[in-house]
Amino acid sequence: MSGPLRSLLFAPGDDERKLRRALGAGADAVVFDLEDAVALTAKVQARAVTRAFLSEPRGAAARLVRINAQGTPWFEDDVALLAASGPDAVVLPKATPQAAAALAAACKLPVIAIVETAIGLRQAFETASSANVIALLLGAVDLGAQLGLATRDDGLEIHYARSKLVVDSAAAGIRAPIDVVHTAIADLDGLARAAALARSLGLRGKAAIHPAHVAAINEAFTPSAQELEWARRVVAAAAQAAGEGRGAINVDGSMVDAAVVARAERIVGESEGGQR
Repeated sequence: MSGPLRSLLFAPGDDERKLRRALGAGADAVVFDLEDAVALTAKVQARAVTRAFLSEPRGAAARLVRINAQGTPWFEDDVALLAASGPDAVVLPKATPQAAAALAAACKLPVIAIVETAIGLRQAFETASSANVIALLLGAVDLGAQLGLATRDDGLEIHYARSKLVVDSAAAGIRAPIDVVHTAIADLDGLARAAALARSLGLRGKAAIHPAHVAAINEAFTPSAQELEWARRVVAAAAQAAGEGRGAINVDGSMVDAAVVARAERIVGESEGGQR
C-alpha cells in the first residue's frame, strides 16, 4: 500500500448498513472488523458479509480486514477469507513478532499490526521488522486496561507508547504509526486536539470508529497551507543551492541543512497523497 493512511475507519464486518456508510465516509481506509465489533455467534456471518463486500468494485478507500488474533478459534478461517477475497491489507490484533510470523506464513498481504498489550509494546520494534508489516497501530484501550491507565485530557498516559511506536517504526524503516481511536464520539474538539498532539509526536494517522470523525482526522494529518508553502520554498532553495554547489542554506532567516530539507520533502509528499 503506497497511499495515505490518515484515517482508518473500523466498521463491524457483519453489519451491511454500517459498512456501506463507512465506505462513503471519505476515510483513506475502511477496516472490515471481524474481531471486537462482532459477537462470538456472528463470526461466520461476518466473514460472509465481508467476503461479499470485498467482491464489489473498489472505490477510493482502501479495504482492510481486521482478523481475530492468532491463537483464537477463528484465526485460520479468517486467514482463509483473506486468501480468497484479497483485501488491500490485513489488520492484526494483539500483535507480537510471533503472531506476525504466523500470519506471514499463511498470508502475503501487507499487515498493519495493532500494538495493544504490554508484551506487544515491549516487542514493537521486532514486530515492525517482521515480514509484510507496513505500519503499527496503537491500541490504547486494551493496553490501558492491562496497565491500569486512566484517560487524561492531555494524553500523557499514552505519551510513552505513542513515542515508542514512532521510534520503533522509524528504526524498522516502515511508515509512521497510526494513533489510537478517539472513543468519545460526540467530542470533536477533543478529537482534533488528540490528533494534533499525535501528529506533533510523529504519528501520521488515526483510527476511528465513527464516520463523523473522518473529516477532522484527515484535516489534522494533512499539511496546512502554511506548512506546505514553507516546505516548497525549502525544497526549491535546496535544489537551487545544489545546482550551485552550495551545502547549507538560509530560508526565512533560518539555516537549512539536509535534515530540514528531508522534512520539507516529506511534507510535500504528504500533501500529494504519499506515504506518511
